[in-house]
Amino acid sequence: MIKEIKIESVKKVKTLDLEGRENGFLQELFKEGEKTVVYLSAAKPGAFKGYHLHRVRAARYVCIKGKMKIILYKPRRLNGKVKYELEEHILDSSQPSRLFIPNNTATGLVNIGEEEAWLINYPDPPYDPNLKDEQVEYTKEELERGVVK
Repeated sequence: MIKEIKIESVKKVKTLDLEGRENGFLQELFKEGEKTVVYLSAAKPGAFKGYHLHRVRAARYVCIKGKMKIILYKPRRLNGKVKYELEEHILDSSQPSRLFIPNNTATGLVNIGEEEAWLINYPDPPYDPNLKDEQVEYTKEELERGVVK
């Protein structure tokens, strides 16, 4: 079967920090139906994105431009209470690597380089806009206090 060449528009949205300032953008790269299989998350120099966790999806990040610090708060049960354990990773496009982040792990991103930084994410399962309440936003203070939403 011969397939036709086609061009499709892709969704690109500006992202904002907690104060409402633009800190970068998200852009779809590959979709299957309504689900986003691969997307690009870009951050301006010095910009912070987060904190949030996904109840269903895991993330797989690859930095293809710049340098990003990935800040993770992993949930742990201690004496019947949730405690979040801090873990940090540096993804640098000059030293390619892939970081797997399981679901229910709160994540923040900081561009620690001098140029715009780009992260490719291959979420597992793919992002489904029909899943409501799958992404949960947190503040650093909530994570440090062990708040569960």
